[in-house]
Amino acid sequence: MKYEIKYKPSYSLLVITLDLNEKVVAEAGAMTYMDPNIEMHTRKREKSLLGSLGLAVIGGQSFWINEYTAIGGPAEIGLVAAPVGDIEMLEVKHNQGYIIQKSAFIASTETVNLDVKWEGFTKGLFGQGLFMIKATGDGLLFMNTFGAIDKHTLKAGQTLIVDNFHLVAFSDTCSYRVTRIGGLKETILGGEGLVTKITGPGDVYIQTKNISEFAEWLWTLLGPKVKARAR
Repeated sequence: MKYEIKYKPSYSLLVITLDLNEKVVAEAGAMTYMDPNIEMHTRKREKSLLGSLGLAVIGGQSFWINEYTAIGGPAEIGLVAAPVGDIEMLEVKHNQGYIIQKSAFIASTETVNLDVKWEGFTKGLFGQGLFMIKATGDGLLFMNTFGAIDKHTLKAGQTLIVDNFHLVAFSDTCSYRVTRIGGLKETILGGEGLVTKITGPGDVYIQTKNISEFAEWLWTLLGPKVKARAR
């Protein structure tokens, strides 16, 4: 599969060129344009409606994903994500998978398996709205971030502490432990909450912006106007 990531790092666009009968799986709503000889099929992300509903409610993603297949010859498709930020390609191999945010997924080759029911993070209850999936198989996976991507390569035994709102992905060769930083006072007054201690070997991908903090900052600007109009 040929691909190009354009307009990095703030307004990235993923452009994929599909050969005849080649297929890419993408998050519903990610498509910006495509050639007319691409055939699209929509399917549920999970086999059961209950599983899809649970994913949408707790994971913040849609019930559906789209499969795009080139028919009659090569074709091009452009894919983006909602957050203003970067796009990165991860090469998934049989001996090297990744654990990524569900909301960070844009697209992948059909040979990548996405385990959305993986409970390695206790069903996401640990992470202030952070829900993870496990990517295995052999192929390419594309993820997006809010802000730029900060990559750290950890040696065996090396540990990095990452705020959960900034954590995007890490190699499944790493071990991890979720914990609270500081005490109750530090959590309330210091603006910090749960963090993940990740120990190598492997790569850790961090997004430079915190979408929760951005939403709070935005409300400080819009809140007074909304309240004034409501009076």
